[in-house]
Amino acid sequence: MSRGQTETLDEKHQRLLEAFVLRARRVEEHSLAANWDALVELTRTSINVRVDRGEVRISYELPPEEVVESAAARIRPILLEQEDCFHMKAFSALGYTCRAAPEDAAWIRAARAEWRTRVSPSTRDESGYWVMVADTSTGEERDLDAHGLAMAWIYGDVVHHDPERRKEGDSFGLRDRFRAAVPLVAWAMVGTIELLNFVRALNEAGALNLRQEVFDEQVALKSTVWEERAEMYYAPVGAQPPLACELSHARGVAPPERGI
Repeated sequence: MSRGQTETLDEKHQRLLEAFVLRARRVEEHSLAANWDALVELTRTSINVRVDRGEVRISYELPPEEVVESAAARIRPILLEQEDCFHMKAFSALGYTCRAAPEDAAWIRAARAEWRTRVSPSTRDESGYWVMVADTSTGEERDLDAHGLAMAWIYGDVVHHDPERRKEGDSFGLRDRFRAAVPLVAWAMVGTIELLNFVRALNEAGALNLRQEVFDEQVALKSTVWEERAEMYYAPVGAQPPLACELSHARGVAPPERGI
């Protein structure tokens, strides 16, 4: 579409879904998603409790912070309203496309409701749990729900240095912030991949008309060590770089001058 040309509603929905597919495939290729069962398990807030001689010990086993941090970076555009790949824009596009298909429309409504509850909970009960801390010297008490702690980690420790988020979560420590963020990041990944698979199925069934390139093009590097064939050309120092068509005519010509 040329600049300034009006975009139809169908074209808009296709553009948003294609943007979602590209970003979702990058999320799908993250190492945390390599073991689906393990990823799903991370969406649950689970603890191990052990009682030893009357002393209660609680332990957690989570992935390394830098692994979750990279996953948060990959998922973040899908959680941002201003991005084309924002998950609610994908749901809206699908809702429009599947409005005459009752079963598909019901799945979309249910999935959208679950997204809202898990990613943007409106109550503490939806958030799952909250943490309370107290300063015994001053008597000051503070509490924050799991979603607030997770957001403090994501926006205060990881993708931004938001002073308000940091202030809100500082009293609870990095460990509590990270522990709350892991289920949120993991669930956002699970929800994204499930929605991606739904889009794939609709496209394969002919209900969507997305470009095949968005399903095929490389979205993440599996290896960062590689070797490729190349040709080297030489010219005097200070010479203007040649045009590509000039290089194609000069293949195999390599005067003994310093390279540029």
